Amino acid sequence: MLVTNSKAAEVPLAPTQPAESQFAWKQIVEPVEPFLKAVAEKLGDQILAFDPEIRPYAQYALTNQGKHLRPALVALSAGTIGKPGHQHVTVAVIIEMVHLATLVHDDVMDEAEIRRRRPTLAANWGDEISVLLGDCLFAHALKLAASFPTPEICRVVASATNVVCSGEILQTHRRLNFEFTRAEYFKVLGMKTAELFALSCELGGRLSGATDRERTALREYGLALGTAYQIYDDCLDLFGSEVAAGKSLGTDLASGKLTLPVLVILERANTEEKARLKELIQHWRPHHHQRVLELADKYGALQESKKVIQQYLDASLKWLSELPATDSGAALSGFSRFLAGQTNALGVPE
Repeated sequence: MLVTNSKAAEVPLAPTQPAESQFAWKQIVEPVEPFLKAVAEKLGDQILAFDPEIRPYAQYALTNQGKHLRPALVALSAGTIGKPGHQHVTVAVIIEMVHLATLVHDDVMDEAEIRRRRPTLAANWGDEISVLLGDCLFAHALKLAASFPTPEICRVVASATNVVCSGEILQTHRRLNFEFTRAEYFKVLGMKTAELFALSCELGGRLSGATDRERTALREYGLALGTAYQIYDDCLDLFGSEVAAGKSLGTDLASGKLTLPVLVILERANTEEKARLKELIQHWRPHHHQRVLELADKYGALQESKKVIQQYLDASLKWLSELPATDSGAALSGFSRFLAGQTNALGVPE
């Protein structure tokens, strides 16, 4: 991976998210809080597996988790079929480590300074350490996957990791490519984000004894939810605020990533305004952000993006209807509805 040297010294931390948002999420995951606690503890235990000189970096990466979306999906998917156990905890740790590795690399590539309301690993220790630490996290996750009695879990995790990394490469290839289509965009999202959502749901069900049909429904639910989530995150990067998000925003346009709101503008704008948008992105400066927002408002980019997110969320709920009616299934439905609420709040003055 080719990276450039960065950047920050100390970055002020953003305040926490609104209390009502946190409360809604806590309601959804409350039934699996003991599971999430076990995952956090096991993640912490992994720090000891690293060389003493490397442990501070590993600790920094592994002990500032966010909402634990993927571990929650493992537990709730398991609960639609049976009950989550120790194997589910291990799988959740594996998937979370793969996810955290991708975040470490993403922050290097995007030159992001804030992640989860504190300086990124790259902001603290530089790009070289961050890239190598991300590689170590990938390798350690696969080592954990190999500890299962059969090779199937390791094979599935390795395959998903390959898909995620391939998706990142495809996205990188398409930076500043103004011929980028929606179909290509959704393909990249399905690979780089939705794949780990799908893996979480599929393995949660698999380890609980799900049938092939149930595993398919869980995987498709995860793919739809993960795609919706990434579109939301892309919209947040353009229309959100760092205070609410707790991470660096505006990094997509600064790095030449064309996300759905930008694609909508390119689809709808006249020739002159398309050229202006391209010029703004190709020669990006922070003050260009407001000018892009003006174009987005003129052509309804946020409204169209919200519509697409809702379509994916509707698809996720349809796949849940294929599963047994359980409290965990209801919580997965709550997950989709929570994301719908977060999406609706985009662009609304705080």
